[in-house]
Amino acid sequence: MRHSLFHFPLLLVFAVIVSAHAAAADLRIGIIGLDTSHVVAFTKLLNDPSIPGHIPGARIVAAFKSGSEDMPEKSFNRIEPYASELSGKYGVKICDSIDEVVSQVDAIMIENVDGRKHLEIARAVFPSGKPVFIDKPYAGTLPQGIEIMRLARTHGVPCFSASSLRYATAVQQLTPEQKKEMRAVMTFSPCEIEPHHPDLFWYGTHGVEMLYEIVGTGCESVSRMHTPKGDVATGRWADGRVGIFVGYREAKADYGYKVIGEKGVINEDFKADYVQLVREIVTFFQTRRAPVSLEESVEVLAFMEAADESKRRGGAPVSIAETMRAAEAKLSATPN
Repeated sequence: MRHSLFHFPLLLVFAVIVSAHAAAADLRIGIIGLDTSHVVAFTKLLNDPSIPGHIPGARIVAAFKSGSEDMPEKSFNRIEPYASELSGKYGVKICDSIDEVVSQVDAIMIENVDGRKHLEIARAVFPSGKPVFIDKPYAGTLPQGIEIMRLARTHGVPCFSASSLRYATAVQQLTPEQKKEMRAVMTFSPCEIEPHHPDLFWYGTHGVEMLYEIVGTGCESVSRMHTPKGDVATGRWADGRVGIFVGYREAKADYGYKVIGEKGVINEDFKADYVQLVREIVTFFQTRRAPVSLEESVEVLAFMEAADESKRRGGAPVSIAETMRAAEAKLSATPN
């Protein structure tokens, strides 16, 4: 008995040390951009162990208040309320600069709701070499998306971007066999238009990202039908498959897809959540292996830009190759 009592304090100290080491091992994540509800949703999942769906292994520890003054309702006016919630409820340090955030974390989330901000922030954080997640839309324009990819390669920075729709259970449950035998896919999502972004970039990106998660890369051309109530963008893939995105306005619905294959039709509609996306982000930060390549993210932008050009041409098909050439030319003509 004397032996057990003697060792009890030592065991307690050992347990405390192990526990402290485990906590210290959590990845420290910094957020740039506090103008989207995603920053609260993601922080809650990572920093609050009491909630269902809590994701261990990482914490949001620092953030910087970046936003867009020319988008007051959709961006700038949201910054202070979200910053207050992050600091007051979840203990996140609000920093005075991007450099201060980068110096205190292991990984970075670029969360500005305005895709136009992503390139300038990438320029600021990529030299650190720390892994970066970029929230939707990946960039504000196709040339900006190409430049982000170039900078990531230059600095050797692991980087990826994705909508939560890619990781919805209903999307992930499609088997490799079902994907292999598919002939056509239709996805749908809200498609609100925001005047500072190309039409599909603002919210249609969710449905287009889901389309690419199901069909994969290799789209050759896109044609688009546009009305004030919605859009239909039809892509033709190199192997003959057809991918269709339907974006709606003035309607109450969630997200979904229809897959037409050799053996029948699969229909799914669902509500989105962030749990699986945040799990993917944490795994990416831990492994430094991107689950979605930047090449694919660039093609998603090219699909949406080709859809815009098709709209300008009255619905005529526009090739992805032509769209990429035009973006590269614009990028080459733009001073760094």
